[in-house]
Amino acid sequence: MTQVTERSPMLSAERSRSAVLASAFVRGTIAAGLGLGSLAVLVMVLWISSPYPDSGPGGALHVAAGLWLLAHGAELVRSDTLGGHPAPVATVPLLLVVLPVWLVHRAARDSAETDGDPVGRHSAVGAFCAVSAGYLLVAMATAAYAQGGGMPAERTTLAFPLAAVVAGAAAAGVWTARGRPLGPLLAWAPLALQEAAARARFRAGAETALRSAAAGVMVLLGGGALLVAVALVWHAGPARESFLALSGHWAGRVSVLLLALALVPNAAMWGAAYGLGPGFSLGTASTVTPLAFVGQPALPDFPLLHAVPSQGPGAVANWAAVAVPVVAGLTVARFAARGAAPVRGERDEAWSAGGTAQVAALAAVGCGAGTAVLAAASGGPLGTGALAEFGPVWWLVGPAALAWTAAIGVPVALLLRAWRLRENRWGRRRDLTEKEPERDTGEREESRAERKERKVQKVQKRARGKDQAASEEQAPGVDAEAYEFLSADSWHEDGARKARWATLRKASGGLMADFPADRKNGTDPDPGGAPDTGVAPSPAGAPGDGTWTGRVPDAQGHRNPAGENEA
Repeated sequence: MTQVTERSPMLSAERSRSAVLASAFVRGTIAAGLGLGSLAVLVMVLWISSPYPDSGPGGALHVAAGLWLLAHGAELVRSDTLGGHPAPVATVPLLLVVLPVWLVHRAARDSAETDGDPVGRHSAVGAFCAVSAGYLLVAMATAAYAQGGGMPAERTTLAFPLAAVVAGAAAAGVWTARGRPLGPLLAWAPLALQEAAARARFRAGAETALRSAAAGVMVLLGGGALLVAVALVWHAGPARESFLALSGHWAGRVSVLLLALALVPNAAMWGAAYGLGPGFSLGTASTVTPLAFVGQPALPDFPLLHAVPSQGPGAVANWAAVAVPVVAGLTVARFAARGAAPVRGERDEAWSAGGTAQVAALAAVGCGAGTAVLAAASGGPLGTGALAEFGPVWWLVGPAALAWTAAIGVPVALLLRAWRLRENRWGRRRDLTEKEPERDTGEREESRAERKERKVQKVQKRARGKDQAASEEQAPGVDAEAYEFLSADSWHEDGARKARWATLRKASGGLMADFPADRKNGTDPDPGGAPDTGVAPSPAGAPGDGTWTGRVPDAQGHRNPAGENEA
């Protein structure tokens, strides 16, 4: 019994850990199923709405499976070509990648979150492995199903880049759930780098470099998208004719439109590569750059491809595309300078010039790396022969982005840092003059409050003095409050007589009856209206000055005959 009791917590913990890992595995499979199901529903709707379907529902499902694998970077092989030779399809619509990556990231993040529950404190590696295993299991099953269709996946690409994309998204989800620590990223780094990562200044510099690099990549993509939009507007006629010629019914045109929208990020990256200088390839014998469009392009008929400039040497309008990397370099410099001097005019919290230059250079490296990855993902072969090379060349675009952002970002970041540190020094006099009226106003308000408080204290002190003096002047044994009614002006009023009667009754020690004074019945203690002598009337039965003629009650409250108690 004791052994069972001692082992039960351990068994409970093991079962809880197993349950959590099983839940993470299920999350991975559900994430894969959601992505695959969403794409399958879209393909089936387009197939049902098509007036001339080429195959049955099985063929549509095979197409959906192939497109889902393509969204993870897998290369497809198209077997039904005109020449009968299989042709690779490796150009990935980048917009399709967003949904699968987000689903894997969310599944890993939810699996790795503990929420303060000690049972859920399993290892991050376990959550990563469980989610990745569940997702890849569905991917392998889908790849096996797609082998029977017209666009099966190349088996070598299932390991890279498909598995690498899934593993990267899952690792990012676990890292996000654990608060994005830098320690796991530097676990294999040298000891000196790990010690430097423990400093707050190093972490701030790393965050600034990552933020600056991301901003530079986004500006490049935005500028490339702007170039493509301007070119499409310029060639709106041919683009419209191509769109209408690809399909004669609305279902086919919707399919073309959806494919064009999915390829918009690819076109933006192509525009960014064009502005950076290396440009992109339109086949093995054609290259498009701002300087010239050379060679014979192998262009399929598609609306987005009509944004390509005309053949021949580039004009001034083509050279203006270099404004895209210039703006990206300025953006990197601005973010780096804001991190170097977060507070204007404060040199104590600012980084040194060397540190600012290093952060800007690291941001340029990150921008070049991100651009290279996107350039490699945005292109790829669309066939054999002339279409074997299609899109930007990543090993040219990445270094070009690094060179542009470093050449502009580093010196401009230093200039902006100096400007932010000197700006308040020049405007300090103005700031002080602007603050002086506010300070004077505050002092005046404070002095008013102090004067008001002193007045209140003086009035309270005076009131306390009056109360003390009044208490000292009161005669012992006499209620002074009752004589406040005995003023000369109101001596003969009914209220004054009643007050005098109440005072006499109180001073009699209970000898007088409790009834009000009545002049008609002869019980008025002051029928004649005696003048005020300043002395309280004598109580009942006490010797007086001969002016007391009324009848008063005895000790038992009975009235005596008139004149019996006269003095």
